[in-house]
Amino acid sequence: MRLFLSLVILFIFSFSTMIAQTIVGTDPENKNVVLEEFTGIHCPNCPDGHAIAQSIYDAHPDDVVLINIHTGSFAVPGAGEPDFRTTWGNAIAAQAGIIGYPAGTINRHLFPGHSQGSGTAQSRSSWPVTSSMVLAEPSYLNVGAEATIVTSTRQLVVEVEVYYTGDSPESSNFLNVAVLQNNILGPQTGGGAGNNYNHMHMLRHLLTGQWGVEIIETTEGSLYSATFAYELPEDYNDVEVVLENLDVAAFVTESHQEVVSGNLAGITMIESNNYDAAINFVQIPQQACSGELSPVVLLKNYGANNLTSLDYTYSVNDGETVAYTWTGNLAQNETAMVTLPVSEFNATDNNSVTISCELPNGEIDELPQNDHFTGEMAGSQTFPEVCNFGVQSLGDPQDITWSITDTEGNILIDGGPYETSGLHFTEFIFPETGCYTLTLNDASGEGLSGGYYFITDSNQDLLWMGADFTDVASTELAYGMVVDIEEKSTSENITVYPNPVLQIANLEFSLSDHTFLEIFVIDVLGKNVRMIHQGTLHSGHHHIQLDATGLAKGMYFVKFRSENEVVTKKIIISK
Repeated sequence: MRLFLSLVILFIFSFSTMIAQTIVGTDPENKNVVLEEFTGIHCPNCPDGHAIAQSIYDAHPDDVVLINIHTGSFAVPGAGEPDFRTTWGNAIAAQAGIIGYPAGTINRHLFPGHSQGSGTAQSRSSWPVTSSMVLAEPSYLNVGAEATIVTSTRQLVVEVEVYYTGDSPESSNFLNVAVLQNNILGPQTGGGAGNNYNHMHMLRHLLTGQWGVEIIETTEGSLYSATFAYELPEDYNDVEVVLENLDVAAFVTESHQEVVSGNLAGITMIESNNYDAAINFVQIPQQACSGELSPVVLLKNYGANNLTSLDYTYSVNDGETVAYTWTGNLAQNETAMVTLPVSEFNATDNNSVTISCELPNGEIDELPQNDHFTGEMAGSQTFPEVCNFGVQSLGDPQDITWSITDTEGNILIDGGPYETSGLHFTEFIFPETGCYTLTLNDASGEGLSGGYYFITDSNQDLLWMGADFTDVASTELAYGMVVDIEEKSTSENITVYPNPVLQIANLEFSLSDHTFLEIFVIDVLGKNVRMIHQGTLHSGHHHIQLDATGLAKGMYFVKFRSENEVVTKKIIISK
C-alpha cells in the first residue's frame, strides 16, 4: 500500500453484489479480444504489426481491445527521442516468452502451433487467426465500463461492472484497467513517416497496478462493481497526456495470465463542476501496534466555487465512526492538509481504514467518486532488540531525514540529511517493551528518487521493507509486545542456498495448501529483474532453481508472493 500517495492519485471502491447493474449486460456473450502488442520505435516491422492489429479492430470494433506496449530493446529511445515505455511493460512481456518483434498475445492465451516459442507470444501473421478463434468462444463473464474526464481538473473517473453469466474455473479473477492514448506523433523505424509516425493505442498507465485487483465472487449471477478516481498527469516520461486522445480499457484475467474478456469504456468529457471536494491522498502507517490512529488527509478542491467547509467521517476495522468538520477557504485546485481526530482500535494482523467526505459548503458533491478512501494497515511484526535501519536515495540525499520515536514522541535515534547518495546503514537498540514509530521524510517529494528503505536484524537479514511514498512515510515497530496476528502462512521453511550465489541457487520450501505462488527476484531499487515461477503449486515440499546468469554482482531479494503473504529473502550474487 502506498503510504503517502502522490498528487497523481488513484482510489478504488469495489463490491460484489446481486443488485441490478447499469453498465454491463446479463445475457451470455462470446469473448472479446484483448490484443497486447509488444512494439518499439526502432522496430522496422512493427508498423506492419500495427496495421494488422488495426485491421482486426476495424472488422470488430465492438469486440476488440488493442493495447500497444513499448518494451524491449527496440523501445529504448536514443538521444532526444521520446520514451514511450512504462513501468508495467517489462513484466507483461516477460511472461509472454517473446522471441522476435513485433510480438503479440491474444488474450494472453497459449495457442499451440502459433507461438513464437513456448510462450503466449505470437508473430503478427497469427493474430487474425487466433483472434477469430477467441471471438467464437463463449465467455462466462461480461465486462462493461464507462469513464468521465473533467477537463479543467484532469480528473478521470472509471466505473466498471463485471457480470458472471457462468461460473469461473478460478475462485478469484483479476480486473485490469488501462489508460491508453492515441495520435501520439513520434519517431518510428519503418512506416514511412519518420518522426511524425502516428502511434495509436499506446499504454500509458495501469490504474489497477501490474496485475489488477482481485474479484473474489466468480460464480454465475455475481456482479462486481468498481470505481476508480485518478488525476491524470500532464505527461508520462515527458510525453504529453492529451485528454481528448485517451481511451480506457477494462479486462478480466484468470490469475495473472489468461484474459477472459475485455472492453473499451465509453468516455464522457465535461469541463468542470461547481462543488467537488476530494480526498486526494491519505497518510496512515504501513503497519500498526499502538492502537491509535489519526489519519492525515490531503483535501483538494476540484470545484469552481471556493470551498469553505467539508464533513469527514472515518472508521477503523468497522468500529466507531469518527466525525469531523473542516473549515477554511480553498480556491479551485488548491489543497490543504487535514488531520482527523484520533480513533482507538485493537491492532490486528490486517486493519482496514475507511474515510469519506461529503457536503462541500453544505451542497451535494457533483463528483462523489473521489470522496472515499479505503486502505489497510498491517499489524506490526515483533522486532528483535538490535536492528539496523537502511536507507538509500538515488538523488537529493540532503533532503532525507528520519527518526524513530516512542509513544511519547521522544527520539530514540535519527539520521540525515546526507551529503552523498548511496546506502546509509544505522544500528539501533529498542530500550524497552513498547510500540515505536519510524518516520521517513523526503523534502523533495520524490520518495528517495526511486531508492528504498528497510530494517534488518543484527545479522543483516531483511525483516521489513518500506512501501513507496512521496513526502513522508511512517510505520509502527513493535518490540517485546504481541500484536494479534492471525496465522495465515501457506509457505514454510523457505531456504535459499548457496548464499552468496555463484551461478545457481536452490529454493526449497513447503506449502501447507494448494497455492498460487509467484517467485521473483528484485534488485535493491525494488525493480523486478527475474521471474522464477508463476503458477499454482500443490501442497508439500518444492525445489526450484534460480539461474543467476545475467545478474550483476551485488545484493538482491527473492520474493515469494501468495494470496496470503509475502516472504522476502536476501541473496548476494557473487561471481
